[in-house]
Amino acid sequence: SEEFGSKLVQMEGQIYAMAGGEFNINSPKQLSDVLFNRIGLSTKGLKRTKTGVSTDSSVLEKLALEHPLPGLILEYRSIHKLKSTYVDALPAQISTVTGRLHTRLNQAVTGTGRLSSSEPNLQNIPVQTAEGRRIRETFIADRSRDAVLISADYSQIELRVLAHLSNDAVLIDAFKHGIDIHAKTAREILGLPTDAEITTEQRRMGKTINFGVVYGMSGFRLGRELGIPVSVANGYIENYFARYSGVRDFFDKLSKEADELGFVKTLFGRKRIIAQIDAGGRDQGFVRRAALNAPIQGTAADIMKLAMMAVDQALVEKKLPAKMLLQIHDELLIEADRSAQSEVAQCVKAAMEGVALLAVPLEVDVGAGKNWQEAHG
Repeated sequence: SEEFGSKLVQMEGQIYAMAGGEFNINSPKQLSDVLFNRIGLSTKGLKRTKTGVSTDSSVLEKLALEHPLPGLILEYRSIHKLKSTYVDALPAQISTVTGRLHTRLNQAVTGTGRLSSSEPNLQNIPVQTAEGRRIRETFIADRSRDAVLISADYSQIELRVLAHLSNDAVLIDAFKHGIDIHAKTAREILGLPTDAEITTEQRRMGKTINFGVVYGMSGFRLGRELGIPVSVANGYIENYFARYSGVRDFFDKLSKEADELGFVKTLFGRKRIIAQIDAGGRDQGFVRRAALNAPIQGTAADIMKLAMMAVDQALVEKKLPAKMLLQIHDELLIEADRSAQSEVAQCVKAAMEGVALLAVPLEVDVGAGKNWQEAHG
């Protein structure tokens, strides 16, 4: 907390120097005045709110290409949020009875059927930044009995569910043969030979497109994510559906069924009523995207809940010194005695991978360590 605090003070100095004077960095109105009046950045094509030009993260990311100050503001906001939301808040929520941090796992809050976490939200610990990963390092296994944390994470479960539901031959073949699906998509979209070396950036592009399709991402949004023109992004999406025609047919069929029936279903028969999807002021296409995504994300959620029951049962039956601590989307976090680490890891992996029989294998990545970051890393 002290370290983040001193870093914020240092960054404040840099921001004030760049802005030509002090202002309230957390005030959108004052920030807007600094960026567009004092520094004179162009407001052309930027999102607007009732009070003027927006200064949310998407706008600042765009402006960061023209001036260093918006990028610095984004970094400042990120560290400020980490400090206030996690570093300062979490220790205050430790139970005086158990000496541990406890969250609430909510069964019926999300529309997709996934469990959500609150008070505090432990599914939202950021891991994309070095500072965020350091926060995950502070979650440790019980030292008093030489325990370890075991992280078991479903690999690309939503794409595997999509392969099963769509029955797309190309997608199924890739998963059955252990082919890197993101690299494969990148090669096919870019028209590269099947044996061509793929850069990290190209693989990231393939990954963004794969998951973008699952979430019904538009060409505009994909273009923004990849930093490419909308016309190019639309071309990538068209190429994707040309290559994976089974996926396109599946979404067409799902869209028709959604219109006719007024609901969509997961693989296990759980319905999502389309009229109940709350657009909450988002764009018109949101309800449609949420409806098409619901069977995929909902099936993944169902599989995880079945996995939690299977893991619990397996640990009890084998009398293993381990217990489930937390579920984070596609990951289970388990605490186990170090002496039983290998047996627990094998038991959890087998239970999770065997919980549903799909057209493609379910795969689980397992790691262990003395803290959460080490186990996940």
